[in-house]
Amino acid sequence: MAKTPARTNRERTETTRLALIEAARALFVSKGYGDTSTPEIAEAAGITRGALYHHFTDKRDLFRQVLVRESEAVAADIEAATPEQLAPREALLEGSEAYLNAMTVPGRTRLLLIDGPSVLGMTEIMAMDDANAAHSLRQGLSKAGMGRGEVSVDALSQLLSAAFDRAALEIEAGADRKEVRAAMRWLIEQALGPAPHASRAPRASSAPR
Repeated sequence: MAKTPARTNRERTETTRLALIEAARALFVSKGYGDTSTPEIAEAAGITRGALYHHFTDKRDLFRQVLVRESEAVAADIEAATPEQLAPREALLEGSEAYLNAMTVPGRTRLLLIDGPSVLGMTEIMAMDDANAAHSLRQGLSKAGMGRGEVSVDALSQLLSAAFDRAALEIEAGADRKEVRAAMRWLIEQALGPAPHASRAPRASSAPR
């Protein structure tokens, strides 16, 4: 019987990092950042506290990596929902829906939108978002032609991004999901304007009856 190849140092390192990140995520969600200690995280991951500090500078650094992973997961879901062959308008609408779906993963809204800004500061959180979900939104706006040269796409993406975050927070707080999603879709459609293929309603005939 063939022996299973021994794992490389890199594989062991990645396995340990992932175990710590997953254990930390669970504790940060259940107890909050402030009430979670590094010994608790190490114990939950089945790793020594010394090993934790070998991979991460401190609890804040570990928290940052948890958020990076969450933020990248949101961006991945948006990308999966918006294949290249999709028309720009539909891609923007589908991507918007994908963001709200991604944010319903238990604990994600709290981590990214509540505890994240409190622990890391808005500047770092916005930079993280700008590299992931906000980047996807900005690309979608550009491809769909939103702004049409009248307003800055960057400014528009920041404002819409804030609206999406608020929508995620409303859903997390117990608001009706269908109503919030419908409102966000309406907002995007209003900003997009009429679909290119939409035909005007026929004018009433002036001919005598």
